[in-house]
Amino acid sequence: MESKNFMNRRKFIGSAAATAATITVVPRHVLGGKGYIPPSDKITIANIGCGTQGLREMPDMLQNPGVQVVSVCDVNKFTTNYLDWSPEGIRNQIRETLGDPAWGSGYQGIPGGRDIGKEFVEKYYGKNKPSGEYKGCSSYEDYRELLEKERDVDAVKIMTPDHHHAYLASAAMRKGKHVITHKPIANRMSEGRLAIETAKKSKVKTHLLAWSERPEYGLILQWINDGVIGQLKEIHNWSYRPVWEQWPARPKDTPPIPGGFNWELWLGPVPDMSYHPHYTHNVFRGWYDFGGGSIADMGHYSLFPLFRTFGIETPPVSAKAYGTTHRYVDGNTYKWLENDVSFPQSCLVQLKFPQQKNLPAFDLFWYDGGMKPFIPDELEEDKRDMPEEGMMFVGDKGKILAGFRGEKPEIIPSRLMKAYQGKKELPERERERRSDTWAEAIREDKESPGSFIYAGPVTEAINLAAVALRAGKKVEYDSKSMKITNDEAANKHLTREYRKGWDFNMI
Repeated sequence: MESKNFMNRRKFIGSAAATAATITVVPRHVLGGKGYIPPSDKITIANIGCGTQGLREMPDMLQNPGVQVVSVCDVNKFTTNYLDWSPEGIRNQIRETLGDPAWGSGYQGIPGGRDIGKEFVEKYYGKNKPSGEYKGCSSYEDYRELLEKERDVDAVKIMTPDHHHAYLASAAMRKGKHVITHKPIANRMSEGRLAIETAKKSKVKTHLLAWSERPEYGLILQWINDGVIGQLKEIHNWSYRPVWEQWPARPKDTPPIPGGFNWELWLGPVPDMSYHPHYTHNVFRGWYDFGGGSIADMGHYSLFPLFRTFGIETPPVSAKAYGTTHRYVDGNTYKWLENDVSFPQSCLVQLKFPQQKNLPAFDLFWYDGGMKPFIPDELEEDKRDMPEEGMMFVGDKGKILAGFRGEKPEIIPSRLMKAYQGKKELPERERERRSDTWAEAIREDKESPGSFIYAGPVTEAINLAAVALRAGKKVEYDSKSMKITNDEAANKHLTREYRKGWDFNMI
């Protein structure tokens, strides 16, 4: 079911076209040029979150003729203190999109916030106006106000910190809005379950942006089905993340809240605490309250497409995790730092999966922070080291090595790859990636391959990893009842305490 606004506009266009057909027929491309899409046929989008990633992904929407960005939202009005991969990356991307090499030349630092988002949208659309100006983008500090007032918005794109994802997605879906979100769907098990169930009931279209078409996984699965590694036993996946600075304890100083930044709205559903820049912008992922760690940051990209291709539809039944430990000096004594506020600098997670429809029971191992599997004998034979990031499939008769998201898979050692008589690589046409997936799903009233309704297993796996890190022991999990069965205390990590006015029951 399409959102009411989008559906009503479509009905209007259809009835108007039928009336016009009784008088004359004028092809649309004659009226507006080849490829012209009238405003009434465009998907209207509210972009919620105008930090680095929100601005980085804005050009794709602005340049999409089937999409119109009509509103932006961010709790930050404007600052230039964001963190990013490079000091000029965001600025240069905006300059290129606007065709303005001087844009932002007066800024010191990395700019962001809702004022930048609004300016970006209006300057881009204004380029194609005779006047050179466009004033059709609204701006909000609070997305709850946006959802109440912007009734003609068809969809929201969620680019906020992780702790807002499920609340915002659920609120939007209940108002009939389609939802596109950055990973994760939620950084709590209970919130992920609620958002996915809301997607099923509301019938709006949803898309988790971590999905991508990865035909290499299909090739790997074909090799496994051909028996090249025997029966699958283990899948290993490792990342060099985190890239952000990681703190093992909450900061003790209390700097002032920057002007134009609404700290209480940034906290959203999380209980009150003092503001600190160590929490905000591009470092939130390292905190249990606000993020999901490296596995949520990167694991979605590698594992969501893998789960979909391999038919992994039943969540893990247990998890065990080890993480970096910390000490501090108190006087003349080294003391242990108990950390239950942030993800470790590096960790190893083992998730046990039960038998799937077309797969035996297997273990999934996740590594980050520079950790990775030791060099297997197959690579020793080829005199090779393990790559910085990668994925490895281990069977009872052999191994397959690939890039972090399954890129360039190979049977190891190399002599076995040479001896294999089946399909060894993908033709170029099969390696092409589809784009505009979520817009196509909304426009054609079909489920996106990245739909929330398919993301339950990966959402539960990644959130269970965080629970295991915090529990400090192996946790056994019953997905049906959403309960840790061997440690009652660990169940508190499946949900959170909510700040007044932000309880999910109030959406």
